[in-house]
Amino acid sequence: MPRHLSDAARILGERIREQRLKFAISQDDVANLAGMNVSNYGKIERGLSNPTFHTVVRIAAVLGIDPGELLAGLDESTLPPSTETFTARDFVQERTKRRTAPLR
Repeated sequence: MPRHLSDAARILGERIREQRLKFAISQDDVANLAGMNVSNYGKIERGLSNPTFHTVVRIAAVLGIDPGELLAGLDESTLPPSTETFTARDFVQERTKRRTAPLR
């Protein structure tokens, strides 16, 4: 069985599945109501897909929840490791430092 893309993808999929099961409806039903392919929907539930923002919003709408509920608590630590960890704050600090550094 393939591994999930990331902890974030796995958690999102689990949250979607949990909401779907509260309604006791199939993946096919949710996929059709959201206007998407059932295979793609299944991949999202299993954490094997990285859905677009619009897809997350559509699924949340079908399930009658705020999309924020599906994404709450997900942060950089739930994503795959990145070679770049430069934040906007780091960028601004470095830019300021370079602008104020004396010319050589």
